Amino acid sequence: MSDRLVGWIVTVVITAVAFVIRYVNFSYPKNLIFDETYYPKDAYSLLLYGYEREWLDDANETIVAGTPDAMGLGPGFTVHPPLGKWMIAIGEYFFGLNSYGWRFMSVVFGALLVFFTIRLARRISRSTLIGAIAGILITFDGLAFVLSRIGLLDIFQAVFNLAAVSAIVADRDWFRLRLAKYLTDNELADLGGSFGPLLLWRPWRILSGVLFGCAIATKWGSIYGLAVFGVVSVIWDISARRLAGAAKKSFFVVLIDAPVAFISMVVVAAATYLASWSGWLFTEGAWDRQWGTMHPEDPVVKIFGERLGSLWHFHVAVWDWHTGDTIKEATHPYASHPATWPLMYRPVGIDAVNDIPSGTDGCMAPGDTCIRVINAMGTPILWWLAAVALIVGLFYWVSGKDWRFSVPVLGTAAAWLPWFMYAERPIFFFYSIVFLPFTVSGLAMVFGKILGPANEPKRRSGAIAVGVLMVLVIINFAFIYPILTDQLMPRPHWLYRMWFRTWI
Repeated sequence: MSDRLVGWIVTVVITAVAFVIRYVNFSYPKNLIFDETYYPKDAYSLLLYGYEREWLDDANETIVAGTPDAMGLGPGFTVHPPLGKWMIAIGEYFFGLNSYGWRFMSVVFGALLVFFTIRLARRISRSTLIGAIAGILITFDGLAFVLSRIGLLDIFQAVFNLAAVSAIVADRDWFRLRLAKYLTDNELADLGGSFGPLLLWRPWRILSGVLFGCAIATKWGSIYGLAVFGVVSVIWDISARRLAGAAKKSFFVVLIDAPVAFISMVVVAAATYLASWSGWLFTEGAWDRQWGTMHPEDPVVKIFGERLGSLWHFHVAVWDWHTGDTIKEATHPYASHPATWPLMYRPVGIDAVNDIPSGTDGCMAPGDTCIRVINAMGTPILWWLAAVALIVGLFYWVSGKDWRFSVPVLGTAAAWLPWFMYAERPIFFFYSIVFLPFTVSGLAMVFGKILGPANEPKRRSGAIAVGVLMVLVIINFAFIYPILTDQLMPRPHWLYRMWFRTWI
């Protein structure tokens, strides 16, 4: 079999395993947990009305009881774009407003996160083995597992963001292949100082723009990834033309290719983002939907019309919410500084039932009580190895030893570093799901360095080392599995898994 076919077989098998692991009993618990109190209800509103509506105070209990008729009459104020909620709504459309319905698409996207991690790691490493390692690692990560089983937005953002980066990396390969074909077809050794073919039609780059637009339409944070990889894509074009012999004329990319790249990525992303608001724009009852009608003299309304003027005003209100004093003064017991995220200093408690008496609900803890919890925590050994690998990857890239590490390093930086600007408000460890595929890919590539070439004498010892580390990751995942899945356990068994006080 060809390596290409083997690569796809490996991808499908690992993705299928990841799906099964995530699917098992994912609808438990049946109640709305953590921020599910927002998004599944918003999704159901979108499904019925095209925009988010408010819900009655006892809506959660009513929904769990099987009666979804708990919506208020007015619009609801929401602080995130609608696409992630539309994804949740797909599951609700097919399976109803219940835990199976509002979590089903998270399971699907959780498997897709594994799929795209494998494909990206394989592409940048040029190794099916490295892609497989990356896929296995993220399959057995606790945070990726938990967020694949609850109705939050972050798993959708993570997949769209990862797919967008994968597309722009594919565009790099596509462009270089077309450049090489131009030289071959024209029987040229190199470009001889000329700029070379225009190659303005870049389908992978356009797809990247669409996918970044989808990521931003789920949560705004992915706008930084669009900016970073938009610039990187242009730099890659300059590098490719220089390598092909364009010499100084390679910098004409800034004047010729860059404007087209801006349209392909930024303009396309903006159009995709705007399209995600179609339900808001083409209905009448959403929050601030009539603002433009009531303020016809507003400059934005005059230029863009009442629909887009209203949407702009709504975005200003949401931005003020995200950056205003109210959110800055808010507190949360699970909030953490982004500097601590790679080391998993403060995981997030998603659900907990404490003090279950012995002899109740199957609890067997004489003299003690039982507990059920869901912790949004990564697999510790995996996260700590990945943090080290991130530093190693940065060294390989900056020192010029291996450009390929630029992708996981920049992917991590674009999804992580912007949070430092908002560290004064409550933010949470589980946001790091967006950069997790990149740190895992970086770790897989470092494992590739440990393995070395297939014909090296040290290959055997490298394989043993990598194999041991991967087995430890899987064992570690199995050890924390009960606190990822709300399993009943005596309180001491829970404490065994809380290795640090900050995890409690």
